[in-house]
Amino acid sequence: MRHNKTINHLGRTNTHRNAMLANMASSLIKEKRIFTTVAKAKSLRKFVEPIITKSKDDTTHSRRVVFSILQDKRAVTVLFSEIPQKIGDRPGGYTRILKTGARLGDNAAMCFIELVDYNDNLKKEATAAKTATRTRRSRKKVAEVTTEAAPAADEEPSAPVAEAPAVTEEKPAE
Repeated sequence: MRHNKTINHLGRTNTHRNAMLANMASSLIKEKRIFTTVAKAKSLRKFVEPIITKSKDDTTHSRRVVFSILQDKRAVTVLFSEIPQKIGDRPGGYTRILKTGARLGDNAAMCFIELVDYNDNLKKEATAAKTATRTRRSRKKVAEVTTEAAPAADEEPSAPVAEAPAVTEEKPAE
């Protein structure tokens, strides 16, 4: 029985699963967003978040520990140079999973997994939503502006503008 065995084996052996997750983690770190199945994304989240937490402490030991897991120099360089600047104050939750629907061939649930602070589209939407819900504090200024724009009672209103007649095009008879 598998009581309290919460790891998803993903239909792979231990070494194959670890190699696949390390490869996906290095791709996620380099590309900031990858497209995969929901099951793999959930396993990848558990795999990559402790690695990203390690990157906050830029020491030789933490670099060696992360390299022993990822086995990719470029991913380790990106992880320790770019990512801590964006996630330095974040206590956790560095990844986001966005479900996209089912895969055409086998109907597997597909998704994007991305690093949270790197999605500029969602940042723009969040700032637009914040500014759209703001209300004005005072309505006095609006009332003053409308009274100033109205003509004074003692002035003569300007003459009405006559409308130009509409021009219609006639089609030649066939």
